[in-house]
Amino acid sequence: MKKLLTTLTLFATMLYAAVSFAAVDVNKATAADLDSIKGIGPSMSAKIIEARKAGNFKDWADFSNRVSGIKDKKSAALSDSGLTVNGATYSAVPTKAEAKAGLKTDAKPAAASATTPTATNKPATPSGK
Repeated sequence: MKKLLTTLTLFATMLYAAVSFAAVDVNKATAADLDSIKGIGPSMSAKIIEARKAGNFKDWADFSNRVSGIKDKKSAALSDSGLTVNGATYSAVPTKAEAKAGLKTDAKPAAASATTPTATNKPATPSGK
């Protein structure tokens, strides 16, 4: 009997853990589902549901544009807490400055060091010695 009770307790704990970490999709969630996400309270869930009345959110950018108070930092935190948009987690989009800097870095490969010998600049070895 004690073994059965221990097994049931373990199963209940695992089931609770699985439910606690389940993803909540913003397009399908009830107010209670949204409130279960860390960082969303009754006021924010009401804003989300009101904005959703105009149609489902297409992606994280659409979500943050239509719900006031949701920007990159908040989107990342909500995603980390289990919120998804159409099943997708949040991934930050680089700013224009970051994208431009990335293009410059990627466009120019690093120049070879003048002190590092390569196949084309090895010193010639005298022949016959």
